Amino acid sequence: MHYAVPRILEAAGMLERLFTDFAATKGAWKVLSGFGWSNGLVARMAGRMPEGIPARKLTHWPGFAFEYNLCQRRARSPAELTRVHLWAGREFCRRIIRHGLGGATGVYTFNSAGLELLEHARARGLFCVMEQTIAPAEIEDRLLAEEQDAFPGWERPGGPDRYRAEFAARERAEWNCADLILCGSDFVCQGIAACGGPIERCRVVPYGFDPSWQATPKTACVREVRVLVAGAVGLRKGAPYVLRAAQLTKGIAQVRWVGPVGLTENAAAEMRRHVDLLGAVPRPQMAEHYGWADVFLLPSICEGSATVCYEALAAGLPIITTPNAGSVVRDGVDGFIVPVRDAEAIAGKLELLARDRDLLAWMSANALARSREFTVEKYGERLLAAIRDAQANYQATLAANAP
Repeated sequence: MHYAVPRILEAAGMLERLFTDFAATKGAWKVLSGFGWSNGLVARMAGRMPEGIPARKLTHWPGFAFEYNLCQRRARSPAELTRVHLWAGREFCRRIIRHGLGGATGVYTFNSAGLELLEHARARGLFCVMEQTIAPAEIEDRLLAEEQDAFPGWERPGGPDRYRAEFAARERAEWNCADLILCGSDFVCQGIAACGGPIERCRVVPYGFDPSWQATPKTACVREVRVLVAGAVGLRKGAPYVLRAAQLTKGIAQVRWVGPVGLTENAAAEMRRHVDLLGAVPRPQMAEHYGWADVFLLPSICEGSATVCYEALAAGLPIITTPNAGSVVRDGVDGFIVPVRDAEAIAGKLELLARDRDLLAWMSANALARSREFTVEKYGERLLAAIRDAQANYQATLAANAP
């Protein structure tokens, strides 16, 4: 999904301009050469080149990007980090408004980063789109607080975050400004409804993924089932339930988790007794891990629509996940949807797949077929249809209210 939205809009003749904090242009490196960025950060930023976007349509602010990154690295608490995100969202909008929107007839923003721009555009009669990339902050905070209460000592306490209420209020204000609210999953859409948001303006548009590998369906074999989990190792991804499921399926399943470890030393040590924690790996190496696995597991507590599930389908892996992961998995067809916080249900599905290898192979073939419905091209078709439908309704409303 790397810059997929502006590429899709450009290909459809709908992109007036792309605003971003940083793009890896030649000029940007000249500006940043004296800032002393670490080699790792430089490598990550080097990948931020919006291919398919004409240079004349690109506006970015490398100095602002550097300041934003520096402030994030200096934040010493969740509250400080939230304050930085709030500042960056306001500053980003201020810069866009000062630049001007040219001949644009609409704007497309992402949650928490577009309030002032949406207000500016709405006051001028422009069509406003806002994408909610994850469940609302209010929902996420409640779910994570419940996990922290249930599993004290698993993650380092960050202290109270006095800015989160402002962050959640900013999201709600963005919903109220938007003519169209794009959600990657029903879980996100339901979260907006639960917060009293304008559900009538929400449209679920699942994402897409184009694999760099050629996968074939998994075949039946006699050995332990290989289970892959991917993402940050922590409470939001359901780490305690992965641990318990691994304990329950000892000798039946071998569990590997790829991703940075955000647990306390004691919790990580307990996890390592039953789960192979590999830490973060470069993205090109993920194909190797998908190829190793027979099954993908993601018992998330809160997501938007997890990219790793699209990747796993494209690798031909049956997926065991929760409704809160926002996946496109069909229960009983290309995987299983289990209740959130239910390690026993996870273990039961792993035992079933270990027992019935023909079922695993059938689900693997279904997963590959399902992935072809969720390529970036298919995502573009769904996205443009949603925008055009909402635009038509917007224009009809304007016409009906015209004097």
